[in-house]
Parts: sequence; structure tokens; C-alpha cells
Amino acid sequence: METQTKQTRKTTGQKKTSSKSIKTAAATLKVQYLDMDAVVPDPQQPRKTFDESSLNLLSQSIAEHGVLQPITVRKSEKDFIIVMGERRYRAGKLAGLKTIPAIVRDYENNDVLEVQIIENLQRKDVEPTEEAEAIAFLTDRYDPTDIAKRLGRSENFVRQRLKLAGLIEGFKAFIRSGEMSLSLGVAVALFEPEEQQMMLESLGGEFHANRLKRMVNNQTFDLANAPFDLSDKKLLPKAGACTLCPFNAANQGNLFGNGKMVCTRTACFENKKAKTLLNLIERAKKEKLLLVPDINPYWVNEEHNQLVMTQMEKQGLTIHLPDELEIIEEPIEPTSEIIKEKKRFYNYTDEELQEDLDEAMTAYKEAKEQYDTALDHGFEKGILLHTDSYKTGKIFVKIRETSGEEETTRVLPLEQRKMSECTPAEQIIKIKAREERKKEIENNKLFEEVVEMIRETNYIDTDKPLSADEMAAFAIALYENNIGYYDQSQYFKGFYGDTVKMSREEIVANFRKNFKEATLNRLIRFLLTRQVHFGEYNHTNDRTNIAFYTAVQKYHKADIDTIEARYAEARDKREKRLKERVTALQKQVRAMES
Repeated sequence: METQTKQTRKTTGQKKTSSKSIKTAAATLKVQYLDMDAVVPDPQQPRKTFDESSLNLLSQSIAEHGVLQPITVRKSEKDFIIVMGERRYRAGKLAGLKTIPAIVRDYENNDVLEVQIIENLQRKDVEPTEEAEAIAFLTDRYDPTDIAKRLGRSENFVRQRLKLAGLIEGFKAFIRSGEMSLSLGVAVALFEPEEQQMMLESLGGEFHANRLKRMVNNQTFDLANAPFDLSDKKLLPKAGACTLCPFNAANQGNLFGNGKMVCTRTACFENKKAKTLLNLIERAKKEKLLLVPDINPYWVNEEHNQLVMTQMEKQGLTIHLPDELEIIEEPIEPTSEIIKEKKRFYNYTDEELQEDLDEAMTAYKEAKEQYDTALDHGFEKGILLHTDSYKTGKIFVKIRETSGEEETTRVLPLEQRKMSECTPAEQIIKIKAREERKKEIENNKLFEEVVEMIRETNYIDTDKPLSADEMAAFAIALYENNIGYYDQSQYFKGFYGDTVKMSREEIVANFRKNFKEATLNRLIRFLLTRQVHFGEYNHTNDRTNIAFYTAVQKYHKADIDTIEARYAEARDKREKRLKERVTALQKQVRAMES
């Protein structure tokens, strides 16, 4: 009864203020008190989510002070439909209000929805995917520049939200749950819905940021590393210039920051690379330049290398690999910055830096002299082609002179022969060698994936004392990557003996002068994720990597086991097929020997 009396007093007080009017550009609008039962939310309202804790706080404020700002409604045949203020209406219901102050206005066509959208977008707690859908609705009337002005936002913000609206519903759910970052959402939204659906299905119903990033990276290309002119309209006339292409992320707003140009059209990019290769081969023939594919003999059977060599052979070019040639590349003039970058973990004194720079400059002048006079010493002009990127470099080349016996050995090593050119016994050797190589590549990828996964977790920020394994990994990384042979024998003799057992306090003593313990822990864990080696190194053949891999097992063993299980399953299936093939070939060998 007492509560009802208080509420009556508040309502009476509010009715006294209702005599005040609100001036608008068109007319004077008066505040009316409407029965709560006569007011209903708009089913077309673009805002669908309301924070429960925030509503409860607003409800408490309304119970104490009343609704201080009237809602805006429009009249329908049966009731009043909310245009602006649904949050105040919901909180008022929670507070037990019987009436609510409101301004009744007339709207035409889509004006209501536009007003609702703009009002909602100016709030700070709008859910990103709803915000994206709402901004997309406004594009029917306005361009991104006008929308940005109306919302008081940057044009890039509007363009990013427009791109986010293109996410399929499955990925939008990950955004709403907080599992997926907005930046990753925008990157995925660059792809067509069909491609997004394939990505989603490959995740198996669970969100994995690291796996999704790898998918995006594998299907996007940094145009800054393209081997062709981005403004060339004639390379592929139907595709046009990359600088104008809608599949260039830079033309969809500054989606990746700093105007970064990223291609999201895999087929188009690959076709332009292929046309670039054909143009390069044609140029080499026309200008009589020796085109040299940068291929190590061990990698000659890799698919991308075979593709380049096949195209060269079709065009009648003789293939010479780098190991058959003397090659002179144009030297790069050294600078202090280049010197320091090569030894970025070494603290140079000014005197030491100048000494190294003088030494490098002397070597540069000798190399430059050799490069400038190459034609006078029997070299000819050539082009060095990097077969992965199709980027090229100007070189001078000379074919090495070899004896007939050496030539035979050089031309037909087992690893360079096709499988059909080998005997069954040789095929077994090649199969086994390839399998060993595939294992190494898998281990490299597995290790890289584990490290990338660790980097995506909160491992670096873990607020716990460093384990002995982590300290050992850190010490080994510093030792292997920063201490030269002379220093190892002179100052670190027996490093993998007693030194490894050094206590945590002794190792971190120097750091403690300038860092708090929490800062030190974060620094070391950050360095651990950066000091590992990729490429030909993994968690089975490199001391730094082995130490790191052992250390992180304590924190993320389940995730690592999941990754290892996936690689192991694929490997088991492949090895089973290979075993059957080798068995069949062994029978052929025995038959030939009998």
C-alpha cells in the first residue's frame, strides 16, 4: 500500500511536468502519459538484444526517480508503437510503472525504421552484427559517406560494418558469443557466402580462431608481394587492374589498416601469376636472357617447381638450375639499419657498429665491382625466378664447366628422375624418401600450428611463476640464436651441462633490476613464442623447438593433443596406402632378381 502511494506521488509529479512542451522544427510536441498496456514494442525494431544487468540498473533508477526522458511512439489502429525508447519502456515495466511519459508523432513510409536505426546506432552498447545489419539497411538511401556523417562515425568504420553484414549466420553467432573477433569477422566476410559456408563446415561446429586464420591466409594474398603491376589493366583484360578491383580489400574501406591491399579472389590472383610467368618466359626468349628458376635439386619434384619447369620446356627454354651455374646478383649497399637487423639481439656499441659497417662496405664494393664487370668475364645477362612468388631479380650467369662423367652424374640423379623412368627398386627408394620428406613437412606444419595456437591463447599473459621447462627453453633459445661458436667455447663451455641447472633466481637476476616479476614473466613468455624456428625446423629436430614444445605441454596439452591427433590420423591413412604400394613393388623386385 505504501509503495503504491509513493508511485502515485511520482506519477502525480510527472504529470505536473507534462504541461511543458518540447519545441521541434515543425511543431510543438507535448508529453502525454500513456497506459503501459497501450504501448507495445515495434516488431520491426532493428535492435534485438538488451543487456539484462543494464536494464536492472535503469529499472532501479526509474523506481527512484521516474522516467526522466519521454519515449517516442506512433499511433496504430489498436495501440501505440514504440519508435524510440524501448529500453526505457522495458525498464519501466520492470519497475512496475502503470503509465509512461511519451511523445506521439506521425511518421511516413520507412521514416520510423530510419529514426530507430540512427538512434540505436548512436548508443555505445549496440551488438556489432545488429549494428552491421542496421547500417546495411541505410545504404538503400545513403552512401557510406553520408551514413558516417549522420552517425558521427568514420567512413572506414561504416565500410567495415557493411562488410561485416555479409557474414553468414553461422559466423555471426560466433561474433555474438564473443568467440570471434571483429577483425577476423571482417576478414571472413570478404569471401563469398559459399566460401564462408565451406570454412564454417570445416570447423566442425566449434570455433577455432587459429584454424580459421590459416584458412583466411591461405585464400588471401597480400598484393604488396604480387609479382605484377597492380595498375596493369591488360594483364588479364576481363579482370582489369587490381587497384580498381572490388575484391581488393583496400577498395572496400581500410579493412586491414593502413590502406593494405589484400586480394580475396584466389582464382584471379593465380591466373594473373600464371600470365606473368608466360610473359616472363616470352620476354626471356625475345631478349635472349637466361631464365633461371631458383630451385634446389632436392625440391625439384615439388608441384610448383614442376609447373614452372614444364612451362619453360613447352616454350623451348633450356632449364638450368642454380647449382649448375655461376650466378652474380646485384649486391645491396649496407647501412647501419641493415647491420643491426641482421644481429637484432646484439647490443652494438657505436664503435662495434662502425667496424662491422666498414667491413660490410668493403665487401660490398668488391661485389659491386664483380657485378659491374661481369660481362667482361664471360657472364651473360639472366633473370632469377623465385618459383613460389614469381618475383624476379636481375643476375649475370655462367654455366659451370664439368667433365663428361660429372655431367652424367649431374644430369640424372635419382631425385630428379620421374617415377616412370626408375626401376622398381629405385621407385621404392624414391617413395620412402618422399615419405620421409612429407613427415618432415608435416612436423614443420604441426609445430608451426601449435605455436600459432599458443600465440592466440592467453599464454603470454599467464600470471604464474615460470616453470623450469620454460626457463630452460628461454635459455636454450638465447644460446642457440645469439651466441656464436667462439663465444660458446670461450664463455659457455658445458652449456648443456651444469648451466642448464641454473636456478630461476640466478637467471633472472639482471632483469629484476628493471622489471617487476609480472613484467619479467610476460616478457619471457612473449619471447618464447617468437624464438622458435619454422620452415625446416620443428619439434623433433631442433633443440630450441623441442624445449619450447615440452614447456607448453603443461598449459595447452589438450589443444596440442588435438592437433597431433589430426596429423597422426592423416599420416596413418597415407602410410597404410604406401605400405601396400611398396609391398607390390617389392614383389616385382624379387621377380626380376629370380
